[in-house]
Amino acid sequence: MITTIRYTHAVEGRTSSLPLRLMLAPAGTAPALLDGAWWPRSRDLTAELPALTAVLDPLWGRITHVTVNPTFWPVIPRKVPVDGHVVGVGWFKAEQDPHKLLLLSYSTGRWDLLVIPPETIPATAARLMAEAAYPLGTLTASALMEEAEQRRIAEEMELSLVSVWDSEGGHGASLPTSRSPAQAIVAQVPDAVEGI
Repeated sequence: MITTIRYTHAVEGRTSSLPLRLMLAPAGTAPALLDGAWWPRSRDLTAELPALTAVLDPLWGRITHVTVNPTFWPVIPRKVPVDGHVVGVGWFKAEQDPHKLLLLSYSTGRWDLLVIPPETIPATAARLMAEAAYPLGTLTASALMEEAEQRRIAEEMELSLVSVWDSEGGHGASLPTSRSPAQAIVAQVPDAVEGI
């Protein structure tokens, strides 16, 4: 379900004190499919966009409009008040990659960011951010997310196989539980054998 809400005034003190999780491609590099990655802390555009635009406005020019695919955003506001201006928000279902945020600036142009789901584990998010900010990257936002999912599945399968191997006496096998070292049978060995 897609919900559109009307403009509301900014609430003082609403911005998070946590640092913005954003990685951008180096300035001056050849354009790639993505200009970087953003790892929001929630799926609330009204709460998340002000911090993002506060960082990007000085770098890319005033962000005036963003578009998202509604697949992962439960509520899509029409406008979001940010520091000193309002950012228009639009959405495209079929036309826009569900894992991408498109940002528009009147003075500079268009920017595309991979949106990493808030629940992503830090190691995966760091890898995705680096891949999305790579200036020679050729993968789309969805292709990067699919690759990350395949990697997660492979890692889980490997851990499962190691666990089975260990439980069958492999790598981390311990002493048998039927006989502890205290119960070991000790035989007396003679000091010298006659005739030798």
